Amino acid sequence: MPPQEESWSPVRGGRVAIAGLGTVGRAVARALDGGAIPGLSLSAVAVRDADKARAELAALAAPPEVVTAFDVLEPRADIVLECAPSQHLPAIVRPFVTAGKTAVVLSCGALLDHEDLVETARAHGGQIVVPTGALLGLDAVTAAAEGTIHTVRMITRKPVRGLVGAPYLVENGIEIAGITEPMRVFAGSPREAARGFPANLNVAVALSLAGIGPDRTELEIWADPVLDRNTHRIEVDADAARFAMTIENVPTDENPRTGRITALSVIAYLRKLAAPLRVGT
Repeated sequence: MPPQEESWSPVRGGRVAIAGLGTVGRAVARALDGGAIPGLSLSAVAVRDADKARAELAALAAPPEVVTAFDVLEPRADIVLECAPSQHLPAIVRPFVTAGKTAVVLSCGALLDHEDLVETARAHGGQIVVPTGALLGLDAVTAAAEGTIHTVRMITRKPVRGLVGAPYLVENGIEIAGITEPMRVFAGSPREAARGFPANLNVAVALSLAGIGPDRTELEIWADPVLDRNTHRIEVDADAARFAMTIENVPTDENPRTGRITALSVIAYLRKLAAPLRVGT
């Protein structure tokens, strides 16, 4: 492993960069501002529209540097949070893990098409982190995977507005805008769903990576006209335990495809880095 120019500790101060300044990026930026998360500071943000980003960040106590290219973030930070469109994942993650640093990834569905990034992280001592995000129980699934998991099933139910325009629906001519009762729009694997619902089903990929993989995990997606929350139910049968869990996530006002808990999950992960007490695996 090549030597790093400078090791870091969150106790001494770690620099965080954010790639993409959407709903999650803005929430994490506010949490990092002014030392709200001990040991970490916001050093840089990468966006397409620099002027807009600077205006949005002007109210921060310590506005970060704003750049317009994802692949220039690595020298400016120790950790990068990827919350950009999924096609940009390699340009964001590769420089960090090649330098032995950490990339926190929200577009984890895109990892299935870029599995070489995991090998790059392994070769250079870097790390790719997939936060819990909108799904509960990943600790239990991860623990069960140390033994033998027989089956994992996930049923996702979403408000219609959170699924309209998904590539899978468009390509298959599935109309959901006018439905009056729940409609199953997909049954298959998280690997298939990651391509057909790239803005919706990163949560299913995270579950599969924690458990028995993106091809063996069973997934159903339902559009429900009466729902106002994104609902996920997982059912796991393993030699260590059998369990089922359901979570109802409140969508953000800005983006119905993103639950409010997603940004909070990233903030909780960052807070753990220097916490004197860590709860959970």
